[in-house]
Amino acid sequence: MHTRQLTKLDGLLLQVDRALRTLAAEPPAPARLSPGKTAEEHTLDEREKRHAIGLMRVNHTGEVCAQALYQGQALTAKLTSVRNEMEQAADEEIDHLAWCQDRLKQLGGHTSLLNPLWYGLSFGIGATTGLISDKLSLGFVSATEQQVCQHLENHLEILPENDTKSRAIVQKMLEDEGKHATVAKEAGGLEFPSPVKGLMTLISGAMTKTSYHI
Repeated sequence: MHTRQLTKLDGLLLQVDRALRTLAAEPPAPARLSPGKTAEEHTLDEREKRHAIGLMRVNHTGEVCAQALYQGQALTAKLTSVRNEMEQAADEEIDHLAWCQDRLKQLGGHTSLLNPLWYGLSFGIGATTGLISDKLSLGFVSATEQQVCQHLENHLEILPENDTKSRAIVQKMLEDEGKHATVAKEAGGLEFPSPVKGLMTLISGAMTKTSYHI
């Protein structure tokens, strides 16, 4: 029995399917149980709830961007090993996507209306870096994940103290994102200069501010 080789059109259709699943009302089922499931639920006042919703919406949008980034890189990666790394990372990020969306529902919030825009931009960046070189692609992943870790660390500081469910989710996400950054770096990712990282910070800041409110 022969396995059919996927064509470029097949790959493109798979990317479209992945995009629709990422942006759909219901994300793919996570492989791991949400850390928030076992955390105790505490009552939040309206101000705390609005703040938690804003932060978890930002985290959800970050995972939408991660899906797009990894899928774009996987589409254009030259080495099979790099492509496999990107696809595996995207699979792990699905858990984060589902966890954040589930928590948003519990809090009575909604995902960002700008997610399709951020998905498209992130996919384009991922595909472009993959076309240039695998080292650049991996370097971008490493630098991005380092920034994500900084955002998550900040969220752990400013989330309501009694929102133990959201805090448990963010803590586990932080551990996973740190591993992704390390793997990308050890796989040969380039170290980005400070000006480039500064530009990335400005872009992520725009995403964070808009997603918190919209």
